[in-house]
Amino acid sequence: MRVWVKVVGIVVAVLVVGLVGVYWWQRPMLLTGTGYAAHNACAVTHIAGRDNPDADLPGNPLVPVLRTQATEAGADSTILGLLARQRAWLTQGFGCTIAAQAPTLPAPTPVDATANPYLSAPEPTEDAAVQAALDNAFGADLDDAGRAALGTRGVVVLSHGELVAEQYADGFDASTPQLGWSMSKSLANLLAGRLVAEGQVSLDDDHLRPEWTDERASITVRQLLQMTSGLAWDETYDLNTPITRMLYLEPDMAGYVASQPLAHQPGTHLQYSSGSTTLLCAILAAGRGGADLPRRELFGPLGLASMVMETDGAGTPVCSSYAWATPRDWAAVGQFALADGVWNGTRMLPEGWMADSTTAVDVESEEDGYASGWWANQRADGTLRFPGLPADTYFAIGHDGQWLTVVPSAELVVVRMGFTPEADEQADRLTGELLAALG
Repeated sequence: MRVWVKVVGIVVAVLVVGLVGVYWWQRPMLLTGTGYAAHNACAVTHIAGRDNPDADLPGNPLVPVLRTQATEAGADSTILGLLARQRAWLTQGFGCTIAAQAPTLPAPTPVDATANPYLSAPEPTEDAAVQAALDNAFGADLDDAGRAALGTRGVVVLSHGELVAEQYADGFDASTPQLGWSMSKSLANLLAGRLVAEGQVSLDDDHLRPEWTDERASITVRQLLQMTSGLAWDETYDLNTPITRMLYLEPDMAGYVASQPLAHQPGTHLQYSSGSTTLLCAILAAGRGGADLPRRELFGPLGLASMVMETDGAGTPVCSSYAWATPRDWAAVGQFALADGVWNGTRMLPEGWMADSTTAVDVESEEDGYASGWWANQRADGTLRFPGLPADTYFAIGHDGQWLTVVPSAELVVVRMGFTPEADEQADRLTGELLAALG
């Protein structure tokens, strides 16, 4: 009997050690999942003011075992209430931050909404042809399953500077901030333009990090903006890849990106990298207001009262991924770009900034028409990504179907927000139909 007890004890000990080993082996992957869930619950609850954060969780094997709760201080998430705990901390003006402890952030610059004429603009008068385009954008020509997969949540249209169309899904309205995901990168472009206009930054600045004493010292602001830095990266949204590790595991996101080795000679190869944009914003913000830089230089002057740029644990604005705003505020960003950086009669960007920023980068590329924080409809070889749209069309594009489309030749701005992980978001179709409807 004692022998059997001893054997059982050994087996149990081996199993426990094995389970602990498996947990620590898989812990980074699990923390990615709980980090996503905690951040999502915090931001959807406290920034968007919604009570259904689970509706914004992607399909993932971890979802059934996540235990997530929003709190007054932010949100917490674990696996089965026990493992891989992650916490998102809420800071007013700066949203939610995944970190072991609350970040120390500056006082947020107040934003006066009166600087933005679109926040107080009355609901537009209905036009039958325009409304038909919006109905299609919300899946009127699809069955119930198709509409659910399409997941359109908000559309705002500006024509010749006027609000001409607006529509929202159930549970959303003109006051609901929505996450732009990588549309945030276009804000990073505008921030860079602001600092260039003020003479604080040059696109050719190099030696950007003190630890870069090798070939990385030659990386420039322009190359980070255009994603030609050559730093090794993997933008695959999966558990514990560089992009998800940066967003959900690294308290100092820019430091993590800067630690990556070169995979290509700087300036020779374009690889899409949220890391490059996050690192760029850390460089722009250093000594210039830190987390408050976007509010001081962009949100405040434009009157983007709903817009929030979230930060990492080191206080870096996550300009690659984490800007929230109402569709009307996103539309104001598009109108600012359309006006080449002139707002309420004041030039805020260097003249010609947007034409340069929306010209596709002409190097060896893994991307289709990427420019400088924006996407161009006209590729570097002159062909069009969307042949049905004018050549001068450009876009801010974000994960899950976020599109801000600007057509300078038609003085048209179209914002389409939604939760579209898999279905065709049809943003080019919407813009084409609106161009036809508006003449």
